Amino acid sequence: MKRFVPLAALMVTACATTSQPAATKIDPTIAAGPFASLPVASIEPVPDDWWRLYDDPVLDRLVEASIGANADLRVAYANLDGARAALRQAQAARLPQTTIESSLGIDNPANQPSASGNVPTTDYDLGVTASWDADLFGRLLSGALAARADAEAQAAALDGIKVAVVADTVLAYVDLCGATRSLAVVQEQVALQDRALTITRSQLAAGEVSPLEVSQAANLVAATKAAIAPLEAAQANARYRLATLAGRPAGEARSNPVTCTAPPKLRTAAPVGDGTALLLRRPDIREAERRLAAATARIGVARADLYPRINLGGALGLLSGGLVATGSPLVSWAFPNQAPARARIEQAEAAERAALAGWDVAVLRALRDVETALAAYDGEVRRNRALTEAQDEGRLYARRAEARVRLGDAAPLLRTDADRTLAQAELSLAQSELAVAQAQVALFRALGGGWRSGGEPLE
Repeated sequence: MKRFVPLAALMVTACATTSQPAATKIDPTIAAGPFASLPVASIEPVPDDWWRLYDDPVLDRLVEASIGANADLRVAYANLDGARAALRQAQAARLPQTTIESSLGIDNPANQPSASGNVPTTDYDLGVTASWDADLFGRLLSGALAARADAEAQAAALDGIKVAVVADTVLAYVDLCGATRSLAVVQEQVALQDRALTITRSQLAAGEVSPLEVSQAANLVAATKAAIAPLEAAQANARYRLATLAGRPAGEARSNPVTCTAPPKLRTAAPVGDGTALLLRRPDIREAERRLAAATARIGVARADLYPRINLGGALGLLSGGLVATGSPLVSWAFPNQAPARARIEQAEAAERAALAGWDVAVLRALRDVETALAAYDGEVRRNRALTEAQDEGRLYARRAEARVRLGDAAPLLRTDADRTLAQAELSLAQSELAVAQAQVALFRALGGGWRSGGEPLE
């Protein structure tokens, strides 16, 4: 796999054959330097296998399974094979083309008077023809360059799908772990609230509380239980996604379910590198750059139609009568009506301008995606810290409320309110832990991690 070379600034100037608004010529140097300085990120380079930063063997196996059998990746590999075959075809068109032809005929003169009787005669032909397009004006060369750029763009598109498949797999695993963690929190709260409800009912039987307190405790239990079904559905959804990403029917997830207890966590700040490394790594930027190179090469193909085509040809044949050889150049030229050729040039130049704008869009979108993902990640980490404090305070509130109610210093409603507050704080923290992990996945997706360089080179 060829790596993207950071010559985009020169390329933009060289490829813009028609005037462009200055605002559309994005200078790649704007990406130089680090991203926003945040405590959740470091300038360490992004590893290709970034999911191993979680040090989770289950996750490692899931990602390997997805990379090895994902159906979208199979489509991308097939498209790349087709693009490489088109490149070989374009390269072969620059070489001499040869054709071998033969024929055999038998003439039976049975109905014709002859001294030799009915003896059949045989006619045979064997010929070899060769032709070579001199390509004096670069039509075939430009076509081969365009085909190579197309193949490299398809290779970059394949890398982009690898990034998406890896990120989707990690995200599905994170969602599964987050749902499992939230479900455990809810089930623990339901058990605690059930015990509190039992105590309240005992107090009602002893005349210590009114039916109002029982109804409030029962309402809290029912409201907490209502969160269980959606979380179980989220677990199933995540398992189905993991199965599909690995190229298996979703139903297989029920027979051999993936399990985990909590979302995976990074043990260090997320390595994000810098803007220059981002432009080198993001597959969509490399794909856009190669699309631009292909569009530029096709201008050369269109321009060559303004000039004559010279084809050198010859034939050598063995006929019934003997050996025959011929040779002659063939010149074809669409002249003086060159309006169709000039219209094709204008189309190719318009396609180049569109590809240039597409490259600009890819660069700007990549920078925005990373900065946005960093801000979201940092914001969720800070929110998680605040929710951790809220959970600690909620547990303290619940213990103090329980003690006061047990001593008869407060009404049982205080304990119910404290239980509700604690349940909400613990569930919010579990959901925040999931959101932090999801933000990490979004960040690594934006950084373009998840594919390995050094793949099979183009011919």
